[in-house]
Amino acid sequence: MGSDPRGRLIVDLGAIVANWWDLCARHAPGKVAGVVKADGYGLGAAPIALALHAAGCTHFFVAHLHEGMALRAALGPGPMIAVLNGFRPGDDEDAGLTPVLNTPGDISAHAGRRAILHLDTGMARLGLDAREQATLAADPALRATLDLAYVMTHLACADEAEHPMNAAQLDRFTQAAAMFPGVPRSLANSSGLFLGAGFASDLARPGCALYGIHPTPGAPNPMRQVIRLEIPVLQVREIAAGEPVGYGASWHAARPSRIATIAAGYADGYLRSLSGRASADHGGRPVPLVGRVSMDLITLDVTDRPEITEGAFITLIGGAGCTPDELAAACGTIGYEILTSLGARYARSYTPA
Repeated sequence: MGSDPRGRLIVDLGAIVANWWDLCARHAPGKVAGVVKADGYGLGAAPIALALHAAGCTHFFVAHLHEGMALRAALGPGPMIAVLNGFRPGDDEDAGLTPVLNTPGDISAHAGRRAILHLDTGMARLGLDAREQATLAADPALRATLDLAYVMTHLACADEAEHPMNAAQLDRFTQAAAMFPGVPRSLANSSGLFLGAGFASDLARPGCALYGIHPTPGAPNPMRQVIRLEIPVLQVREIAAGEPVGYGASWHAARPSRIATIAAGYADGYLRSLSGRASADHGGRPVPLVGRVSMDLITLDVTDRPEITEGAFITLIGGAGCTPDELAAACGTIGYEILTSLGARYARSYTPA
């Protein structure tokens, strides 16, 4: 092995931009933002936002104030950067961030400031609930204190096209937003962009679809894959039939076998629950995981792959049979968690847009 046995996480900025353009075409003439919260879903908010901005994206959403501050430092003045979880007046200093108003207290605190008003229509998380919306509707003086760039809501079940919540939320949002005539609206998330013309608005807010996560389960994924995680083989050993591999001796070789150990584990965001349930990829062919995923190491059965030797790179995420969505399905989670769990020990690089 060389001096640096880390894995290589390659992010294809061109694929992210292409996904954004595809979503723009689907949402035209409405605008399409870039949701880059959680450090761009674990892939790097700054390089992703810079690539999207160069392609024409003018609206970005993050979750926390510190994310917005870092993104403003990267992008400079100009693009709207909205903070979904809000922040206290003055905390953004001179960064010019846009607060999302989720509570009556937020409305009072940011009176007269350009902001986005969040109307809850069924998520029961953030945003004004039905009672608070009614209070606001009955108080024209309070509404007059608002300087709104958008009113928004968030769809709870958009990835299930036939779910009745979609139509219910659309109806609630249409009624609630009517108290702000002329104020642009923001409705669809990634999956919402595929629900039809009724869910179009002035600004869509896709996140997962930008990063290749499947927005329409049950149909072919229309999005391009954007990452490739390649991990070096540290060692290949031969074991006899019946010998165990890994913690708990949970896997035993059914035949004389070659076992490759690679330099990644759950400390790097490869979930322990994938033990015995997933495969990696080498040359477009699956390489099964055997034994338990441990903190820093994973073992693979390469008995039938003599070309895999010490120093070879195995594609752990992003190859055949191991996209984020496929790995998520194998361990009962979602592709978002696979991406946002990616650790900091990988050597990251970015393919230009």
